[in-house]
Amino acid sequence: MNFKSIAKKMIRLKNADLQLRDELIRKGELGNGYHEEMQALHHKNAEILNEIIDSIGYPMAEKVGQEAADAAWMVIQHAIGKPHFMRKCLKLMEDSAPISHAERINIAYLSDRIAVFEGRPQLYGTQFDWDENGQLSPNVYDDLNQVNERRKLLGLNSLEDQTALIRSRARKENQHAPADLEQRNKEMEAWKKSVGWII
Repeated sequence: MNFKSIAKKMIRLKNADLQLRDELIRKGELGNGYHEEMQALHHKNAEILNEIIDSIGYPMAEKVGQEAADAAWMVIQHAIGKPHFMRKCLKLMEDSAPISHAERINIAYLSDRIAVFEGRPQLYGTQFDWDENGQLSPNVYDDLNQVNERRKLLGLNSLEDQTALIRSRARKENQHAPADLEQRNKEMEAWKKSVGWII
């Protein structure tokens, strides 16, 4: 099995994702719902990565190198229209041994993202969305002290500090809250049902 060529393929998937994101930011089209072009790319990348995983198992850093492992995680994190795939990957990551520190952080982010899409509180406060004040705020979490304790165990900053960083990045990228947040949230709920996150 040629892990080097597989690693290069996964890195290309990540680079295509980042390039499209940059283009959408430049055009001011990021944040106005799930952009069709972005959705199509995320689906395609997930299908390619799923074939790789079915062939070699979960692409841990020991197999494909850290850059490719990080690329695979990003593709998984962005495969939001593929609930089964994201859940499958989380289980594979959790069942892998040994799990590095970086992989523990990736598991925290992925488990939070899945929880948010399933309508459950997140445990690490890694997922953010626009609030009624037009600010990016953490999605629902269970308890601030517990979230900060879990984040500390992973070597992450506090949720308060992370919130400030996320908002600062959004300003630099000229991201804005949706014009009609209530309508956008209704559309998001309908989308979650349509792809199978919720019934």
